[in-house]
Amino acid sequence: MTAESTTLPREDRKPWAAMAGIIATVTVFAVAQGLTYPLLSFILERQGTTSSLIGLSAAMTPLGFIISAPFIPALVRRVGGGRLAILCSILAALALIMIGWTQDIRAWMPLRFLLGFFANPLYVISETWLISITPAPRRGRIMGLYSSIVSGGFAIGPLSLGLVGTEGWPPFLIGIAAFLLCGLIVLAVVPRLPDMPDEGEATSVGGFFALAPLLLFAVFTAAAFEQTLLSLFAVYGAALGSGEQRIASLITCFVAGNAVLQILLGRLAERFGSTRTTLFCVLACLAGCLLLPSIFNSWLIWPLVFVWGGASFGIYTLSLIQLGERFTGQTMIAGNAAFAFVWGIGGIVGSPATGLGMQLIGHQGLPWSLGLLSGVLAMFLMAGRWRV
Repeated sequence: MTAESTTLPREDRKPWAAMAGIIATVTVFAVAQGLTYPLLSFILERQGTTSSLIGLSAAMTPLGFIISAPFIPALVRRVGGGRLAILCSILAALALIMIGWTQDIRAWMPLRFLLGFFANPLYVISETWLISITPAPRRGRIMGLYSSIVSGGFAIGPLSLGLVGTEGWPPFLIGIAAFLLCGLIVLAVVPRLPDMPDEGEATSVGGFFALAPLLLFAVFTAAAFEQTLLSLFAVYGAALGSGEQRIASLITCFVAGNAVLQILLGRLAERFGSTRTTLFCVLACLAGCLLLPSIFNSWLIWPLVFVWGGASFGIYTLSLIQLGERFTGQTMIAGNAAFAFVWGIGGIVGSPATGLGMQLIGHQGLPWSLGLLSGVLAMFLMAGRWRV
């Protein structure tokens, strides 16, 4: 009796320790990735690189996400989740070492592609592990906590440049150390983790598109919304006469909403269901698009962009929750890889498409384009075509 009473609490603690380790792994990885984007852009700008080439260079990382996604389910089956995650951490560190060593945009193109290629499996594996071991009654708040902390990691990356600057090896060493630390955390936490789920028939990324097309469209919407706001909101604000400092503060407010509101949305998903909460987020995004032109120069813009940040990324958080509710085993792994694939597509397509809309109809093309995307998703949800 005594032995049993001491064993059960230890078993109960195992999932929580494992979940903490997974979240820590992805957060540290996010710090490294969040650092690389502005760091490399600053270096290229100092070298006199054109804006178009800087943008093309930055697009190589999400392209690596897209290309790697179809290979992940098979790699997990052959190599194992833990070994693959550790290997990807080491390879990402080596890619960043080569980037710091070369300082040449021609070499950076393939190296940044490889950085995304190696980073993506770690995200897919970690999210699959987390969804698999999270207790169903607490899935909403835990996935919300995961999204909030990882968003904070992305924000810490750029902030670290204020401490070490953007010249020489110090900023690269922070990123390299973060990538290697990921591998060490995975190595420490793997004994507490179950094997990667292997029940069910092997499902490809392409096969998952047929299983959950609207779920993937929601992920696309979240990616396009976030990347478009981050890349084109400055253009929109400048057209309306806002200064750079105000625009930068509004973008910071958007990112803060992203990080702060995910736990609340997770709790709402537990209480009201993930589908209803997703519809709430989509309608909040749509309302923001409709209100933006009239309130941009008033104080109401601050709560608007805060809620926008939380609601737009919340669509992705709630999609992860739905993935755990609807799928298991190999299908879940394929679903997570498909999420990464679609997120990369949304990040690459969203900003250029919205930029074209702004070129055709003026700066209000930003809210109109995002409003159209949100409206289409809302119509599908209200028509009840998202099977839960």
